[in-house]
Amino acid sequence: MNKILIIDDEEKLRSLLAKIISLEGFEVFQAGDIKSGLKKLQLHEIDVVLCDVKLPDGNGVDATKIIKDQYPTVEIILLTAYGNIPDGVQAIKNGAFDYITKGDDNNKIIPLLFRAIEKSTLAKRIMQLEKQLGEKYSFEKIVGKSKAFQKVIELAKKVAMTDTTVLLTGETGTGKEVFAHAIHSASNRSKQNFIAVNCSAFSKELLENELFGHKAGAFTGAIKDSKGIFEEANNGTVFLDEMGEMPLDLQAKLLRVLENGEFLKVGDSKPTKVNVRIIAATNKELEQEVEKGSFREDLFYRIAIFHIELPPLRERIMDIEDLAYYFLFKMTKSKSHSKEYLEALKQHSWKGNIRELRNVIERSVILSDTNELDMNSLPFELQSFSSTDSLPTSKGRLSSFELAAVEKAHIQKVLNYTNGNKTKTAELLGIALTTLYRKLSEYRLE
Repeated sequence: MNKILIIDDEEKLRSLLAKIISLEGFEVFQAGDIKSGLKKLQLHEIDVVLCDVKLPDGNGVDATKIIKDQYPTVEIILLTAYGNIPDGVQAIKNGAFDYITKGDDNNKIIPLLFRAIEKSTLAKRIMQLEKQLGEKYSFEKIVGKSKAFQKVIELAKKVAMTDTTVLLTGETGTGKEVFAHAIHSASNRSKQNFIAVNCSAFSKELLENELFGHKAGAFTGAIKDSKGIFEEANNGTVFLDEMGEMPLDLQAKLLRVLENGEFLKVGDSKPTKVNVRIIAATNKELEQEVEKGSFREDLFYRIAIFHIELPPLRERIMDIEDLAYYFLFKMTKSKSHSKEYLEALKQHSWKGNIRELRNVIERSVILSDTNELDMNSLPFELQSFSSTDSLPTSKGRLSSFELAAVEKAHIQKVLNYTNGNKTKTAELLGIALTTLYRKLSEYRLE
């Protein structure tokens, strides 16, 4: 039930207004002055305040600013016996939802209340989402207690509060984008845009347009000016994933951004100025790419001012248990895992790192018919470490026929879970899409 607070020193009018509003299904609180009104706001989660302008201990217009500063999601409708334009203007400047005259505008109050409730509800939702987003990308949300990983987090925290360019390196799936988000969230640019782009996902021409934008007439179909990522992220952060895949001529344009804070849009002769922080990531050895001539040496030294290398999961074995609990909790709160299951996770090499671990656990959740994830819900390569006694045959090995039958059942179950989405199925199974299609044909699952 939405809560309304009426602040008015005229008791009869206040009580009448409270009765009218309560008949609309609202919970109504009353106060005779600003001081007692502020007390009500402390005690109750008020959505809308109806406040008289002239009160015994102050002015409602001034009180509006006090309330909005302390309770930004509360909407305030000011009521006055004698409306005047300067008060009305100041009320809106102070954050009032509306400013109406008593008596003449009584028929407006209820519809106005509903609109104010809508705005308050939306504001609360936005605040909640912002809080969740902030938490999602904070360093505190990054799972890992191993010494090597904690050292990396400390480095990232130190550089976050600066505008220094950061280079994140590490194997695929080690969490480079998560760290980029966390660095941005802990920086002075956290309220500005964070825009990520995968440099390997575009052709040279498309990537150039994506990063720098274009002028109208730059090419066929360019009917108007278009902003690129750097312009959209002005005063914020640009995350360049798979940096090692960027073509050489675009590397030159990026170097100009880093050195001068400017670039040329496609088809433009006048440079565009921006203020962006760049975080780059790659799983390539850029020093080797420099030696091969596929990466500019001057750009490498400019981009690698602060280099953070994320350790692979196989070097963070003590973090696997926490990560497993974390992913399992996010996916389902009704399942746990056995000791054998956890031990199998610790024994694996994890070439795909955290991303692979997450996929394995998600697949286990799909395939498990009980409340406990066990060895049978693991991919075959993770089951291999277990003792022969745990295998379903007397010889401790599955026959090729049995193996095929189990594999077919696994694939079918994952297909059902993804509603036939083959790309997602392949991802969860940890195989290439072409391999999945081959197995679908082999097992006649198409």
